[in-house]
Amino acid sequence: MNNTNMQKKRPGCFRVGCLALTLLSALFFAGLFWAYHSSHGLADRFVLVVPLSGEVDEIRNESSSLPFLPSRESLSLQELLFVLDHAAMDERVREVLLDIRGVHTTPAKLAELRTAVEKVRKGGKKVTAFLRSAEDADYLLATACDSIIVERGGYLLLDGLKAETLFYTSPLGKIGINVQAAQWKKYKSGIEPFVRTGASKEYFEQINALLDEVYDDYLGYVSKRRGISRSSFEVLINNDPLLSAKKARTLGLVDGIASFWELQRTLTRKITGKELTSDNNAFVSAARYRSSVPWPQHADSSERIAVITLSGTIVRSTGEMGEGIDVESVKNSLDAALEDKAVKALVVRIDSPGGDALASADMLQMLDSAAVKKPLVVSMSGVAASGGYMAALAAKTIYAQPLTITGSIGVYALKPNISGLAEKIGLGRAVVTRGRYADANTPFKPLEAEAYNKFVAASGEIYDDFVGKVAASRKMRFAAVDSIAGGRVWTGSSALKVGLVDRMGGLFDAIHAAELLAKMDITKKPRIMLYPVQKSWLESLLRDKGASFSARVAAAMKQQVLHEVIPQRQFSSMAAFYQMLLTSGQLQMLTVMPSEIIID
Repeated sequence: MNNTNMQKKRPGCFRVGCLALTLLSALFFAGLFWAYHSSHGLADRFVLVVPLSGEVDEIRNESSSLPFLPSRESLSLQELLFVLDHAAMDERVREVLLDIRGVHTTPAKLAELRTAVEKVRKGGKKVTAFLRSAEDADYLLATACDSIIVERGGYLLLDGLKAETLFYTSPLGKIGINVQAAQWKKYKSGIEPFVRTGASKEYFEQINALLDEVYDDYLGYVSKRRGISRSSFEVLINNDPLLSAKKARTLGLVDGIASFWELQRTLTRKITGKELTSDNNAFVSAARYRSSVPWPQHADSSERIAVITLSGTIVRSTGEMGEGIDVESVKNSLDAALEDKAVKALVVRIDSPGGDALASADMLQMLDSAAVKKPLVVSMSGVAASGGYMAALAAKTIYAQPLTITGSIGVYALKPNISGLAEKIGLGRAVVTRGRYADANTPFKPLEAEAYNKFVAASGEIYDDFVGKVAASRKMRFAAVDSIAGGRVWTGSSALKVGLVDRMGGLFDAIHAAELLAKMDITKKPRIMLYPVQKSWLESLLRDKGASFSARVAAAMKQQVLHEVIPQRQFSSMAAFYQMLLTSGQLQMLTVMPSEIIID
């Protein structure tokens, strides 16, 4: 046998698979070293740097990122809240620096972050905001801090708030597409972009009311924190919205101007007494700090509270749109929390505009069953409307932020008709049916006569069921609920007045309420269990038994690269359903908020 044949049969590590396994093993141990190093060795005194930019998602999307490809994904709202809560009591944290650049999120999330910053300040720690070129949301958040520094060469664009809706009826009509809709009731305006060419008076009534409350909070908070009159600040917005850093300082809107490097040098000298060098950097990132502390909070009790998050559009299966919260995820979270005997109470955190009507009802049924076994409190985040509000009905107590968007108790159904498009492109069809309505739900023709009446009636039945669920949960008469329902959207403070929520407060208020309901020892901090459980990179790689290891690694890398290049929003009110409606051509029965308010 010659050497060539021997080499062909040699089973050593010259094979591609073996080399790949060796490389992955090396990367695995490198990742472990990186993870260990990042969670240890914090200085005795340092500045905690908290970056805030883009959309502030309630929780991170499930990640299959690898340790040797760390994600640049921003910390979620819940991560930020727990990090700041830790920092308020950590003696090593001497100051906190918020590095703010282009935040655009819901008013309630901004308000909860402001509250978290105020708690840090009450703990005796100075909080500084560093603004790049800032807009309204950035500045509003920055005013919660002790001082505001604007980047040298930067500016403030404080031009106020606006709401915008696009109407697709005419453009779709030009290509031969129209949409049939059933609306329960007139304030449920999510159908308007497809059936009208402009907004209804009911839409304007709601949006104006929402903007009034958000704008009032903006003006009031800034004027209070910066020591300027409310009227003066409003005049500034209306007459001189674009301000240079120098002018903003002159007007008392900010406290200083510096580059980030200059600020870093100043704070390093202040904290360490030495100049900034590569070996003397007093800054610790929030991500590194998160990995160094007991997560999500230090516990001195064996008792537990489960925080179950419903974040995103409600769908029957995430396979339908690739994102959102589905029935199976909620079931798995509840099963895990109920089976854990150490879990004494449940906090359901909701950040959802609603979604599929049947999926929302299924979630409420599961939560109702869970609430019989363990005390259940709801904490509303930025949005808990329509189907998101329906899920909240299982709670003993519902907490909301004053600017949480909630309510929207209503239903609408949409069905596309592409018969005009088919005619334009010469697309013919031959149909053979058995059953009177077998071809009624096709996108190639509109619903007619009795079929349309049934379509509308089905929406009405779901609406009546929704109102009945609210009446039973909130101990109100059906007519009383109907008078505040009909699709009306409320802020948290307004919802409190009409009886849709019980208390004003954030996540930690809801956790404390759950402790009291479960009769836990409130002098000790319970362990917080977060659901859905976020998969580690290793769990993500091992969970798919049907694919090869190398294929799973490739999929994990692909997912992370795509997320870095094309980050997806967790939800955008009706956008995902609009896409599904037009691509599937199927009738959609929805309990979803018709619009959303974002500050940027």
